[in-house]
Amino acid sequence: MTGPLGHIATLLALLCAGAGAVTAFLGSRAGGERFVGAGRRAAFAMAAFVAVAFLTMEYALITHDFSVKYVAQVGSRETPLFYTIISLWSALQGSILLWSLILSVYTVLVARSIGRSGPVGREAAFSLGTLLIVNVFFLILIAFPANPFGTLNPVPANGPGPNPLLQNHAFMGVHPPLLYIGYVGMAVPFSFGFGSLLAGRLDPEWPRRIRRWTIVPWAFLTLGIVAGAWWSYEVLGWGGYWAWDPVENASFMPWLTATAFLHSVMVQERRGMLKMWTLTLIIATFLLTLLGTFLTRSGVLASVHAFTEGLIGPFFLGFLALVLLASLVLLAWRGEALRSTGTLDSALSRETAFLANNLLFAGFAFTVLLGTMFPLVSEAARGVKVSVGAPYFNQMSVPIALGLVFLVGVGPALPWRKGSAGLLGRKFLWPGIAAGVVGVGIALLGVRAPLVWLTIVMAVFAFGLLIGEVLGPAAIRRARGEGVLQAVAGVALSNRRRYGGYTVHAGVLLIAVGIAVSTVYRREGEWTIKLREAATMGPYAIQFDSLWAAQEPHRDAVIAGVTAFYKGSPIGRFYPRLNYYRIQREPIATPAVREHLREDLYLVLMAYDEKGAHATIKAIVSPLVGWIWIGGIVMGLGVIFALWPRRRRPLDDAAPAMSQGGREPVGVAE
Repeated sequence: MTGPLGHIATLLALLCAGAGAVTAFLGSRAGGERFVGAGRRAAFAMAAFVAVAFLTMEYALITHDFSVKYVAQVGSRETPLFYTIISLWSALQGSILLWSLILSVYTVLVARSIGRSGPVGREAAFSLGTLLIVNVFFLILIAFPANPFGTLNPVPANGPGPNPLLQNHAFMGVHPPLLYIGYVGMAVPFSFGFGSLLAGRLDPEWPRRIRRWTIVPWAFLTLGIVAGAWWSYEVLGWGGYWAWDPVENASFMPWLTATAFLHSVMVQERRGMLKMWTLTLIIATFLLTLLGTFLTRSGVLASVHAFTEGLIGPFFLGFLALVLLASLVLLAWRGEALRSTGTLDSALSRETAFLANNLLFAGFAFTVLLGTMFPLVSEAARGVKVSVGAPYFNQMSVPIALGLVFLVGVGPALPWRKGSAGLLGRKFLWPGIAAGVVGVGIALLGVRAPLVWLTIVMAVFAFGLLIGEVLGPAAIRRARGEGVLQAVAGVALSNRRRYGGYTVHAGVLLIAVGIAVSTVYRREGEWTIKLREAATMGPYAIQFDSLWAAQEPHRDAVIAGVTAFYKGSPIGRFYPRLNYYRIQREPIATPAVREHLREDLYLVLMAYDEKGAHATIKAIVSPLVGWIWIGGIVMGLGVIFALWPRRRRPLDDAAPAMSQGGREPVGVAE
């Protein structure tokens, strides 16, 4: 009964989503609040049925109900409970089910928000209807071509278990959900943008509302990308974290356009500029999530991340074409009604920096899109398989990335409308001196690689500008008698979104430095070492101590005991291993990593003698690679700080602040 129950719940969810979309669009007419109310209730019912379907599948996995086709595909009695639970998203059909669950939760949150602040407008009705149509598409996939609830007869006694790579590290339980929450959430700002185009107007509160709905999925997408890089580093045994894999690119492209949008929408709110460009960016972001899902799940790409089975590729391609066509038609139709009212007053202004920022992000996204799609287009057009590897992406992206690092600090330092050379000179003086001193210092320490030197110098300059944006207002508060920490805290709390955004920028700088240094100054060596002997690499020595086999419920393993020394002193004992899964002939190497702020020591067991007389060990030293993960955490903390609810002050305390200069723009990247 498990399979039929889940399928019935899916069909009922599809029925509710379709009915809700129709009633929501009917609610766009004058006096249509009751139709919008019906659409909201349909959204709640849809989410409930999707949750039933999701929990039904989890129950089938946990109880090893191999009569369900998906359980027979990814489940096994030997798989530990944790990996059994997360195996729901280890293959095509289950990943679409998780996608639909997250989308339904977002839809409920949007439905709850409608009508809270007054009468329901046409934009809100159109937006809810658009979001429900997106739900309809994914529920059609689950109900028909990607149905995970199909049944088998006869029922197999056991299954193969999930993909070995997906049960080789517990972090697989974190990386995909983070990525999906970000990826799927981009449907919400798209629905707001599409709804506004259908209505032919932008509500004055539209920038503030749509930015809030974009920041949350953007933050999860950011964490998902960083977590994916960390998973690749910790699990795949190659010592790297980003290979410009097409599926990695598929998550990176919408992040680029969404980041550009978050900057562009602030210009729209403050100056009334870039309205059409802002709408184009959020539509492009959603289209790129659809494209990425098509690339991942259609089988057109070979990737360690891709789901190559299934027949849903044409469905995704058709829906992508439909959304693209409808968006282009609406942008052309409503373009005149959404004309910007503001103008660019000066090159020395924050809006100019944001415009440059947008051009760089858009250029970056196009560069990655071109490199990702070119092999597919070439094969389709000429029948010739070509590859676009890391050299292309690195050569094209490095100049763009350096420009963005520069703007991370310069953008917030520039004033709105028009700045003066004197003001900028005062703001740039001390950060420039600090960057120069650091540049000379690292050159004397032996940093000769131009990319690394330039990245560090520009990061120090940008970080100095961000610090100045905090210390300047803090100095004013200190003049009133406040202590240093109290003044800095008061400045940060005075505008959480602004200074949360600066924290996000600081995290970006840490990541940039970590990538540059770990890429250029990475060192590696590989040796076949006899038992109780050691190999050296610079200040490190790697001693092979022991070798043994281990048997676990879902896999077998061969583990090496290794002692590492740094400048003659032991720094720890490590256990790199090779894991053997019964559904895969080749073993999977699980590295042992000694993590340190200065540099990581990364040890991989490559091969071994069956009697334990010797083993082949690969060692990789990656300087500052840990700064990448720290930078991702800092970015996440910045978003949390920016979105943290502000405590309401008594009216008599708030009044003076409200009377001194009006409203400041708010935003994560401000």
